[in-house]
Amino acid sequence: MPSRTLLQRLFAYRRWADNELLACLEGLDAQTHGVTRDASLRLVHHNHLVDRVFAAHLAGEPHGLASVGATGTPLLHELRERNDASLDWYQGYVDTASPEALAEALPFVFTDADAGCMSREEMLLHVLTHSSYHRGEAGRLLSAAGIEPPWDTFAVFLHRSEPARRDLRAGAPAR
Repeated sequence: MPSRTLLQRLFAYRRWADNELLACLEGLDAQTHGVTRDASLRLVHHNHLVDRVFAAHLAGEPHGLASVGATGTPLLHELRERNDASLDWYQGYVDTASPEALAEALPFVFTDADAGCMSREEMLLHVLTHSSYHRGEAGRLLSAAGIEPPWDTFAVFLHRSEPARRDLRAGAPAR
């Protein structure tokens, strides 16, 4: 599978998984689960800040952030809008990036002022894996509070978005 195709699929998965988490958080009672909800929203906000930093690196622009620590957390609907806009940007970027551009290494400075260098493709994968890590962290917070976290694995996404995958006759035999 070409790198671009996989990245497109992974960003579609990311959008779905983020929306699953936000829908779960939206359904939580603020009185009963306010601490868990707020901590989880801070993780989603942190992901958004990291997305902004790496989008700026990819675009060759300053990001204007001194830190990716989420000090003030937006309201859930604002965070959803920002996250959707960010993922729109990333999906558009992946849709138009050439294989040569994806392989290009870019030097940059982390928010802690340390130097870094990654290919564009590595930056995209970092954004994807970083968000997955923190979604898992939010899932653990939900579980600890007795709340069922979203079942948001890549395999679940593929089978929900393409139900024909459940039909073994459509592909290779089960092993």
